[in-house]
Amino acid sequence: MPKIEPRNPPRQLPTVLSAFSGAGGLDLGLEAAGFEHLGLIEHDELCQQSLSLNRPQWPSIRWADIHIASKECKPRHFGLKRGELDLLAGAPPCQPFSTAAQWSSKSRRGIEDERASTVSSFLKLVSSFLPKVVLMENVPSFWNSAVGIEALVRGFFTELASKGFRYRVEAQILNAADYGVPQIRKRAIIVAWRTKDEFQWPVGKFTSAPMTSWDALCEITPKVAPEAKGKWAQLLPSIPEGWNYIWHTNKGEGRELFGYRTKFWSFLLKLAKDRPAWTLAAQPGPSTGPFHWDNRPLATEEMLALQTFPVAWKLKGAYRDHVKMIGNATPPLLAEVLGRAIRKSLLKRPLRRNLSYLPRQASNPPVTSLVSAVPDEFLKYEKNHPAHPGKGKGPKPRLELQDSN
Repeated sequence: MPKIEPRNPPRQLPTVLSAFSGAGGLDLGLEAAGFEHLGLIEHDELCQQSLSLNRPQWPSIRWADIHIASKECKPRHFGLKRGELDLLAGAPPCQPFSTAAQWSSKSRRGIEDERASTVSSFLKLVSSFLPKVVLMENVPSFWNSAVGIEALVRGFFTELASKGFRYRVEAQILNAADYGVPQIRKRAIIVAWRTKDEFQWPVGKFTSAPMTSWDALCEITPKVAPEAKGKWAQLLPSIPEGWNYIWHTNKGEGRELFGYRTKFWSFLLKLAKDRPAWTLAAQPGPSTGPFHWDNRPLATEEMLALQTFPVAWKLKGAYRDHVKMIGNATPPLLAEVLGRAIRKSLLKRPLRRNLSYLPRQASNPPVTSLVSAVPDEFLKYEKNHPAHPGKGKGPKPRLELQDSN
C-alpha cells in the first residue's frame, strides 16, 4: 500500500491522474496544456525509467499495475475528495483492438482479449475518483461496435447516471496530422464530462497544409542509423518516395513483382519529404514501413520527432524497445491540443500561448531521391501476378472492423 501523502494547499493548475503513461506522450501534452500531474500509473519498467529520466519532477510511479491501482488508488492519496480530480486520462493497450492485430493467428478478439480488462480497471478508477473529465485515446477500431468497448463504456456511464453521477460521453476519430503532427495517425478520442459543463472539440487547422516529414526530420542527425534487413531490404532503393510495394505491381511503374493489393499497405512503404509520415507501428516486421527516404528504418530520434516529442527526450532500452514505446505513444502535440480544449472547459478560458510541440515549418524540401534498378535477385518474381480478388474474397481478419488503424 503506497504511503499517503496529502496535498492540502490550494492548487493553481487543473489536476490530472494519468494511467498507461507509457513513453510519456499523453502526459507531455497535458503538462504543456497547463495540467498538474498528481500521479502516474505504468507497468513497463523501461517506460518507468524513461519517465523518471526525462521528468524527475513528475510524481514517481505509485501503482504499476492498473488492476491493483483500480482497487487501491483513492482520492485521499492525493489530498482530494471524490469528485475533485479535474482529469483522469489514459490510453489503454491498443493491441487487442488494432486492425493489423486481427490478421495475426495469435491475436485475440477485441474485448475478449485479456489485455482489454485494463479498460474495465480504468473505469473503476473513474468510479473511485468521479473526475470532472475523462479522456481516453486509442486506435480507431477501439470504438468499433464489433469490438464491444463502446457498449462497455456507455453502459458504465449509464450505470453511474443511475446513481446520480451524470456524464456526457462523446467520441471522435481524429487525424493527428490535422492538428500539426507530421504523421497521418488516426485515433479514437473518447471524452466524458459532467453534463452541467460544456466541452468543445478542437478544430484541426492543418487539414489543407499539413506538417511534413521534412519539417520534422530535416534537422535530425541520428546517432545510429539502422540498416534495412530481411528478404526485401535490397528492393527499397527501387521504390520512389511516397510509394510502397504497389510501385512494383501492374498499377505502378516498376517491375511486376507483386499482385496489386496482395500485401498490407505498409509493406515497403517509404516516406515522402513533402507529405506527413504514415502511422508509426509499435511492432513492425522487417519489411514494414514507413521507411526513411534513405532506404532504411527510422532512427529513434526520427521516430520521436515524427511523434512531436521534444528533441532532448531519451528512452531506455534497445532500439526495438524504442520502436514499441514510440509506436504506442500518443503524439504530445495531439495531447496538448486536447488538453487545451479540456482545460478551457474546466476553467472557462483558453490558454493564451503558442503550442509547445508544434514543429517548425522548414524550407521547401529538396528534390526527391532517385530510384535504383531492381536488383537481379528479385527479377525471378517478375510475372503476371493476379490482383487481390476483391473485398471479402481474400484472406479474412479474425475480427471484422470497419475502421482502419
